[in-house]
Amino acid sequence: MQHFNRLNRKHLVEGLPKLKFENDRVCEACQQGKQTKVSFKHKKCFSIERPLELLHIDQFGPSRIMSLSGNFYTLVIDDDYSRLTWTLFLVVKNDTFHAFKRFDNV
Repeated sequence: MQHFNRLNRKHLVEGLPKLKFENDRVCEACQQGKQTKVSFKHKKCFSIERPLELLHIDQFGPSRIMSLSGNFYTLVIDDDYSRLTWTLFLVVKNDTFHAFKRFDNV
């Protein structure tokens, strides 16, 4: 509304009515965008009962610096139960599935 008032005050737009726009209301879209939802309740018990039941996997790359073995991509596997983390280095992004299969067989 401040922009409308500035345009009106400086006569920058033809045909704009000589009204003072007040910022007394919030449009419906803005109101919905500002609403937040309630967070989820914390669980009191763990739903994971054994290692390697829930894995968090992240892949990133290409990195600017090549590793010593000539790899640009990295695959990080994190076990939610034991909190162990494995880092696998990949030459190309397409090697992700094969690297995970090798990890799964170990």
